[in-house]
Amino acid sequence: MAGPFATRMLADLGAEVIKIETMQGGDQVRARPPLRDGKSRYFAQLNAGKRSLACNLKSSEMQETIRELAKQCDIVVENFRPGVMARFGLDHETLCKLNPRLIYCSISGYGQLGPKAHSPAYAPVIHASSGFDMTNLEYQDDADKPATSGIFIADVLGGTHAFGAIQTALFQRERTGKGQFIDVSMLEAMVGMLVYETQIAQQPLDQRRPLYKPLRTADGFIMVAPTSPANFLSLIKAMGREELAQDSRFATNADRNLNWDALLAEAESWTLEHKSAEAEALLTAEGVPCAVYRTVEEVLTDEHLASRNAFATLDDGAGAFKVTNPPFRMSASATHARAHVPALGEDGAAIMQDILKMRDDEIESYRQDGVML
Repeated sequence: MAGPFATRMLADLGAEVIKIETMQGGDQVRARPPLRDGKSRYFAQLNAGKRSLACNLKSSEMQETIRELAKQCDIVVENFRPGVMARFGLDHETLCKLNPRLIYCSISGYGQLGPKAHSPAYAPVIHASSGFDMTNLEYQDDADKPATSGIFIADVLGGTHAFGAIQTALFQRERTGKGQFIDVSMLEAMVGMLVYETQIAQQPLDQRRPLYKPLRTADGFIMVAPTSPANFLSLIKAMGREELAQDSRFATNADRNLNWDALLAEAESWTLEHKSAEAEALLTAEGVPCAVYRTVEEVLTDEHLASRNAFATLDDGAGAFKVTNPPFRMSASATHARAHVPALGEDGAAIMQDILKMRDDEIESYRQDGVML
């Protein structure tokens, strides 16, 4: 997911993104559910707005063609294990000699260098390796093993860091005229996210940090985060428990941190008397940071997100569906998913004509040779 996620954001900003895929089924995500009429919405969300070139990268003829394409491109993003692109003759060292302005971004589990650089890795593996899963286990009072993994944080985080690094490299190229190589490590992206934990590991505390726990309501759960003195006063006012300000357990911020579980227990005794939506409304009215726990189905119909155009509607030929837009808005740039979802190899001929100025008979010979769809 990391490479496709990064390049989807580039496409959302208007970049022309050419997705190079294998001829045998293409990107494996094309076959991942949810599927409708054989089309994957998972694939569509990651690859909206791109063009598809399906080819045989093991063919020396196609490798030379890709090198010619790289001469005309600004950016190459690859998501293989280190060494794979070199075997194709498409590594950074080779391509930058052909195009010194090229920005070449490699995203991998452990980065391009180091003892584990060539180890296979997907996001769940990186979650385990980074300390994230074991840290999260320490935060769960009743768990006896790390949580089951289903959300690929390392992929999304790695892709996001790649996107940011590419923008910086483009800016630098405008100043220097030179491209550069970007080595993104998903492991380091995950470790970098553990800001507090990195410091506690080096200087342990006698007590555990305050943890944010779901509070039960009459019909579900709510998250309440009274972290500041003002938040605390707002919380007890909303609860009608202003006498808690005189409780020695909660007199100062340090006292509240020491007795955090007791404070949340007091709050939960109040939230249990209210339905989730009512509790959220009452707390929000007093300025208490809080939110009802929602499903993704509920999020898709959220009024606030709709007001920000957080979703775009695509149609891949099998029906309409929503995908997320980038989480940022820009006053002078369009930032949204482009409506096109490429079928496997559908843009190959057009790419060869538009960029490499190939003739129809040359393109047909590629197809006859079995090196391009």
